[in-house]
Amino acid sequence: MCLIVFAWRPGHAQPLIVAANRDEFYARPSLPLAQWSQAPQVYAGRDLEAGGTWLGIGANGRFAALTNIRDPHQPPARKSRGELVARFLSGDIPIDDYLNDVVGRSVEYAGFNLLVGNNHELWHFNARESEAVMLQPGVYGLSNAGLDTPWPKLLKARSALERALDDPQPDVLLALLNDPQTADFAELPDTGVGLATEALLSSVFIASPTYGTRASTALIVQADGTRHMVERSFGPYGGHLGEVEIRV
Repeated sequence: MCLIVFAWRPGHAQPLIVAANRDEFYARPSLPLAQWSQAPQVYAGRDLEAGGTWLGIGANGRFAALTNIRDPHQPPARKSRGELVARFLSGDIPIDDYLNDVVGRSVEYAGFNLLVGNNHELWHFNARESEAVMLQPGVYGLSNAGLDTPWPKLLKARSALERALDDPQPDVLLALLNDPQTADFAELPDTGVGLATEALLSSVFIASPTYGTRASTALIVQADGTRHMVERSFGPYGGHLGEVEIRV
């Protein structure tokens, strides 16, 4: 998952609104959003290479999502980051205990940002920092750096989400995730991957022959705990592969 914009509004009729794109190589096998047979309380996509996931929901209002930290010089990881989301969603350990464990073991993974929460609280942990932070109400963006790092794609998507909050609908959230416009060269970050790759990765929706946005997900959580998720899947050059809708 490489771009997440979300509104955290405890006490509101819709306390959590999420719009997120998962960017990955098309060759990496995965399954779309579904209920997991071995953990029926979990609804998420599935990375078939390592068994984890990038975003999903679980029992008792659990929500978790992940982005990587872009750093071509970081050493190889011992474990897949996707297990961090899967383990939280499928378990029942309290959030603070879970995050304490993640903080202590974060060196086992390549760089990541992790969001975990439930109906009452939402937390963010960046693996380059020393502790997790409980988020205050607000509208946030998360890409492949820190929380709200002002990359052009994050600023554009976050602003679009803010405009949609009066009446957030899945189609509107998915539309804001489908923006293929790249940033001007002068606005590109320098993360060490070269100008051409920075440009490719600068759009909200990424499409190419080998790498791009594989899944776009809209999540709307109601105050009574019910959740509405819609996921669209994509292949090479952004070709549409299908759509899944879940209400739980």
